[in-house]
Amino acid sequence: MDIKTIVKVTSKAWSLDILALMHAGTMGRQSSLLSASSAGRTALNQSLNHLVDIGLIERNPGHGHPLRPEFLLTPQGVEIAIFADKIKKAVSNPNEQLLLRRTWSIPVLIVSQKPRYFTDIRNDLLTITDRALSQSLKQLEAKDWLLRKIDPASRPPRPLYQASNVGACISQAINL
Repeated sequence: MDIKTIVKVTSKAWSLDILALMHAGTMGRQSSLLSASSAGRTALNQSLNHLVDIGLIERNPGHGHPLRPEFLLTPQGVEIAIFADKIKKAVSNPNEQLLLRRTWSIPVLIVSQKPRYFTDIRNDLLTITDRALSQSLKQLEAKDWLLRKIDPASRPPRPLYQASNVGACISQAINL
């Protein structure tokens, strides 16, 4: 799996949750996923449609019977659902789960396994804006998922960012 795929998956708030739930055995029905995820109906539908569009889940052609799932994981979806489940298990605090639903949190953590400068992170995540990256870095640092330290060897001194604590567990779960 590459960073572009991760960015695509995390671009909708509930996509990661849906994949993790389906991996854990939740039936791929809207009602089951809705109750298990506590997502709103509109947000869940948008995330399901997004996952169908990027080829990680598919509509069940045999759907119609009340016990058959509406959605099934594709082979690529099964692989990514394993990583989604590992990421969800790394975060035990429900308040911190909210940070996982932010678009750039997981991609930033993944490219920050080693100490990185702001520009290095931005270059790895080609579509991120400076503002979005700055906000993500601040939010991750506030939760202690990202360590910020000043590199005294560079002139002028510049901050280095590295995933730490829960952030390190999340970045190691994917391990690009």
